[in-house]
Amino acid sequence: MEAIRPVRRTLLRDQAYEAIRDAIVTGDIEPGTAVRDAELAERLGLSRAPVREAFARLVDEGLLESKPQSYTRVTPVVAADVRDAAAVVGAMHALAVRTAVPRLLATHLDTMRDANARFAMAVRAGDVDAALLADDELHDVLVRAGGNSAAAATIARYTPLIRRLERRRFGEGGNCRSPGLHQRLIDACAERDVAEAVRVTAEIWLALEEVADTDP
Repeated sequence: MEAIRPVRRTLLRDQAYEAIRDAIVTGDIEPGTAVRDAELAERLGLSRAPVREAFARLVDEGLLESKPQSYTRVTPVVAADVRDAAAVVGAMHALAVRTAVPRLLATHLDTMRDANARFAMAVRAGDVDAALLADDELHDVLVRAGGNSAAAATIARYTPLIRRLERRRFGEGGNCRSPGLHQRLIDACAERDVAEAVRVTAEIWLALEEVADTDP
């Protein structure tokens, strides 16, 4: 029994954050919905303290808005916020790509090809969850290989804002980033063409900024 240690408070906070963030991004908790720490704590099987800490982080990241002694609720999907987030995240991905391409191994490229094949299949099937998971896996190869922790943290912080709109538009039948763009990126990486890989990355993220511009 001495080997069993209490679960760290920070771990509980992170678990609460991830669960609530994912529910907001997927639309299980819709924009404008009021959220209460006591209710969510009960649903998550946690105390209210880690849920409150998760709320504070989500407010800071723009997924919740709060007025003291009044309400905490899910923010609306605002096109300007999505566009700004896409510009920042795109810049961080371009930075990661610039550093990653010279470091890529054959196994990295194989992982990217496999992810894009699953992505294309999910897009054809209209499977939003599978498409976005494969998309993340493809781009994460480059983020990890790039090795810039600040870029990775910025991407992790702002991607959920983008994903809310991206999921909604994809669910309405729109394109969820072209598999063809991914293939061009993979080809550039395979050829060690840093400049082309960066150009394609910028094109991918510009497309998301344009989605935000056309959102009503």
